[in-house]
Amino acid sequence: MDITNMIMARSVAGELPLPPDQPFTHQQAIAAGLTRHELARLTGEGLLRRPIRGVYLPTEAGDSRELRVACLKLVIPEDCVVVDRHAGWLLGAEMVLRPGEHLELRPLSVFRPSGNGRLRNDLTDSGERNLTPDDITEIGGIRVTTPIRTAWDLGRVRWTDDAISGIDAMLRLNAFSREEFLEGIERFRGMRWVTTLRAIAPLGDGRSESPGESVLRLRCIEAHVHVEPQVEVFRDGRLAARLDLADEKLLSGFEYDGDEWHSTPEQIAHDRKRRGELVDDGWLIPAFGKEDVFGRQRACDAVIRGTAREARARRGLRLS
Repeated sequence: MDITNMIMARSVAGELPLPPDQPFTHQQAIAAGLTRHELARLTGEGLLRRPIRGVYLPTEAGDSRELRVACLKLVIPEDCVVVDRHAGWLLGAEMVLRPGEHLELRPLSVFRPSGNGRLRNDLTDSGERNLTPDDITEIGGIRVTTPIRTAWDLGRVRWTDDAISGIDAMLRLNAFSREEFLEGIERFRGMRWVTTLRAIAPLGDGRSESPGESVLRLRCIEAHVHVEPQVEVFRDGRLAARLDLADEKLLSGFEYDGDEWHSTPEQIAHDRKRRGELVDDGWLIPAFGKEDVFGRQRACDAVIRGTAREARARRGLRLS
């Protein structure tokens, strides 16, 4: 058993003077007798995790909507509404938080409806927001923006990368129709960053399975390269691979290799095998990491255009 598995196999119950299946705040941990050093050690060893800023949860407790509600109840006032990415997280959009966002301790997105004043503390990115009763639902006693309102808000941001990853994550819930989502954009006319929402909303696609895939698809769109998400490719009647993005007619595809699912030797070997079979069949399948897609150099742009050009040239076509 490697060291990672040894750590995860240990139980926090014998080291924690608090219930091992419930979240707790930093203040509660200190009051129960834990020191800052012990909290840091348990977190570093993987026995505790920090789902949101200021809150710890024993890793062995797992993850569920009920636990997410319990985490939020520890830190937000009753009269506030959870919005934006933390609303999506609470509603079940698994990939709406950026990779490692909880570790970066980003402030909670918690607002009061207009006219109720700004929430002021060091845990939240807060203010007032124009919310109607129809924009708010309740989960486990916590008020949260509805899935469609959350999608509109996630698309109404400065950066297109954030907009498309948030919209994709909310569309993946299948909690509202694409038509309803697009038709409702007009209500935000004149509001901040509505131009981003108008530009990105029609590009949203719930088939994307991670922010990296969503943004890589946006890079393809910007390069005028057509792709479809989650394309299944069969060889001899069996499923050989499911490509993140692909144009099956041109036998070209693009994959986003996030650290979580594509970093261990076993994962790397699996990726190499499944892609190698398709390359033998004539496919072009470059793979990109975080720095390629999100970094300053954005190496993926030139590779996307070059791959599309080569794929079309193989069929006597020009890059459109």
